[in-house]
Amino acid sequence: MSWFRRLALAGSAAALAGCGAQSHALRSENSTQVAKRAGLGVVLARESAVPRCTDGVRRLGSSRVAYAAFVRRPVSVYATPRFGRALGHFGVVDENDYRVLFGVLAEKVGRACNAAWYRVQLPTTPNGATAWVPAAAVRLFRVESRIVVHLGARRLIAYRGGRRVLQTAVSVGAPGTPTPVGRYYVDERFVLTSPDGPFGPAALGISAHSDVLHDWVQDGPIGIHGTDQPQLIGQAASHGCVRVPNETMRRLFALAPAGTPVLIRA
Repeated sequence: MSWFRRLALAGSAAALAGCGAQSHALRSENSTQVAKRAGLGVVLARESAVPRCTDGVRRLGSSRVAYAAFVRRPVSVYATPRFGRALGHFGVVDENDYRVLFGVLAEKVGRACNAAWYRVQLPTTPNGATAWVPAAAVRLFRVESRIVVHLGARRLIAYRGGRRVLQTAVSVGAPGTPTPVGRYYVDERFVLTSPDGPFGPAALGISAHSDVLHDWVQDGPIGIHGTDQPQLIGQAASHGCVRVPNETMRRLFALAPAGTPVLIRA
């Protein structure tokens, strides 16, 4: 679910996990970097993102604006916008003490002109999983950023308000550990106390998980982060994560608040 794994000691900083950092034999990069949780960096939205008061389901988002939500209280999610058998349960924070976030795809507006339910992307396996969550249990916010990763071209492009603001060559997953294609979102943001390790100065955890590293901690989470191997930028060399040159990663981190959609294309 998350890109970083908490240390057992309460109150300590998170230890890097996934993309090649784990606590036992599955560790693939000997990182000693310490991660600090960064803020959401978001603007809160109206409770209903659709101005018209019409009962029904409305798709949210466009090429310029997307929506996400953080959990206000422990919540269950459902296959349809009604209470029944729950598909899963989420707390307020994840295993890394970061606010649990959902990407929001649609809303069901009730007769009171407020959103009653949101259809959301889940930060869990399988990749692309969605569900419905009661609107009262989450807090909606909007983001104007978007990230697109082109695996074949090994390029990352960032947009703000529909306008291209950054592009860079990246390193993507090696043939045996490919970066998973799909539609995801930024669900965690971390800065590193030292930029000299394999994750560079900052990292964006996204809601994707490796399709092949099933025995990794937290289901093989995928992230976008800096690197201490700039010579590999432009190559297929990672364990599934997207590696960005460090100076560019600093810019990308500032452009990408929590909830930013991430589209990974072949």
